[in-house]
Amino acid sequence: MAKGTVEICGINTGRLPRMDAKRSDELLKRIKGGDEAAREEFINGNLRLVLSVIQRFSMRGEPPDDLFQIGCIGLIKAIDNFDVSHGVRFSTYAVPMIIGEVRRYLRDNSPMRVSRSIRDTAYHALRERTKLEYELGREPTLGEIAQKLGIGEDEVVFALDAIADPVSLNEPVFRDDGDAVFVVDQVRDEKASEERWLNSVALKTGLGHLPERERNIIEMRFFLGRTQTEVAEEIGISQAQVSRLEKHALMQMKKYV
Repeated sequence: MAKGTVEICGINTGRLPRMDAKRSDELLKRIKGGDEAAREEFINGNLRLVLSVIQRFSMRGEPPDDLFQIGCIGLIKAIDNFDVSHGVRFSTYAVPMIIGEVRRYLRDNSPMRVSRSIRDTAYHALRERTKLEYELGREPTLGEIAQKLGIGEDEVVFALDAIADPVSLNEPVFRDDGDAVFVVDQVRDEKASEERWLNSVALKTGLGHLPERERNIIEMRFFLGRTQTEVAEEIGISQAQVSRLEKHALMQMKKYV
């Protein structure tokens, strides 16, 4: 191997081809038409994307060759499921798919064992989450995911919590044309992991069980940063009443969060 080069799976990473957006769009259209040559070119043109993603897992002690191969599986799955009509860049869709495939591999090979049935439930939930987010154009609720799986919300929460692997929101996952793309850029609700996502959905679930006035108070106090005095003036009650309603609302939310 020449000095300054790195080989993974027998591939000189310094010679991996680059693909511009125009060529990417052309190939994706041909791929949807069944063009195998376009598919092969597209895969090769996105190996840099796989390489960039797996670098974030370099401290896990896994052989780079293994991670690269698993990342390629995620890339291929992303190609098979990508819908050009949604008007999003392929890399935006593919990065979470590649990350998910690598994390699934690491979990299956982790010394901290979670039962196979729980892992399967979690993976099915994550897959449905991705599908629903893509179809609905928003973050799905736990209830929507549970309904798709035919199980209770508590089972979904337990399974996802069992395999949670938090990461930093500011961790770069790849560089696109020289600009770093971070974890926070890849998740619609700006949450970096399943655990953070669960917390967000749980809060929304808790808010959904509150009366309208109490929900408004919580939203103004903790999402908009208003003081109790400001809230009292806005909704036309005393600060003492706001304080009592706020405490009652928080106690109610604890039942669901």
